[in-house]
Amino acid sequence: MTSSEHSRDLAHRIRRSVVRMTHLGKSSHVGSALSMSDIMAVLYGRVLRVDPERPDWPQRDRFILSKGHAGAAVYAALAHTGFMDVETLDQHYQNGSILSGHVSHKGVPGVELSTGSLGHGLGVAVGMAKAAMLKNAEHRVVCLLSDGECDEGSNWEAAMFAAHHRLRNLTAIIDYNNMQSLATVEETLALEPFVDKWEAFGWTVRDVNGHDHEAIANALAREPDDDKPLCVVCRTTKGKGVSFMEDAVLWHYRTPQGEEYDAAMGELGDA
Repeated sequence: MTSSEHSRDLAHRIRRSVVRMTHLGKSSHVGSALSMSDIMAVLYGRVLRVDPERPDWPQRDRFILSKGHAGAAVYAALAHTGFMDVETLDQHYQNGSILSGHVSHKGVPGVELSTGSLGHGLGVAVGMAKAAMLKNAEHRVVCLLSDGECDEGSNWEAAMFAAHHRLRNLTAIIDYNNMQSLATVEETLALEPFVDKWEAFGWTVRDVNGHDHEAIANALAREPDDDKPLCVVCRTTKGKGVSFMEDAVLWHYRTPQGEEYDAAMGELGDA
């Protein structure tokens, strides 16, 4: 199996698990988790230097999900790459489970930070990247944000700090699916010209199709002589993979049940 085939297979398994987890737990945010499934598959299948046998390995790359409400996709990626048993995913959003709806690091191997309130992940990632640089550590820090989350001013403070300190070990990925919880990003608080803004803040920026695994992997590759932090804007579709969830704001909070669940799993096909 090639690296591309491997990450596509991983993305498929992540999507099926995300739909099953939100169905069993009667939880929300399935559309947000599906939009980032390809990004997660490329990160955990091809890019991040991690070891499921040693989740606290000091030399590991660090990944932070700032859009914490889509934690189901992180749990699924970790389970399907060996950090925990896949059967554990069935406990998602259940009473007493370690797998809370918003991603949690408490007792979950491979999760670096609990997040939920938006606009916090990048600031922490910047601190981790700065600390790594001061220690001459070689690991990378990657933070995945939502597009709507970029309405938060704290992200732009972190962006300025990262560029000022030339944190080349830091990567921000934006899951740009054009939707927020109740409306489109454009209707809520427009972001464009988005790429220009990151460049103006001193970052190297790449703008790619967030469902094209080769494009994502290539965009995440660092140039040896580039000393700026990297921002990869991934253009995605909310609910990607299930036709009636795609580009539908309804599926930010709706839970797949009954015929909708059967139809979604039918479209996704066999594991």
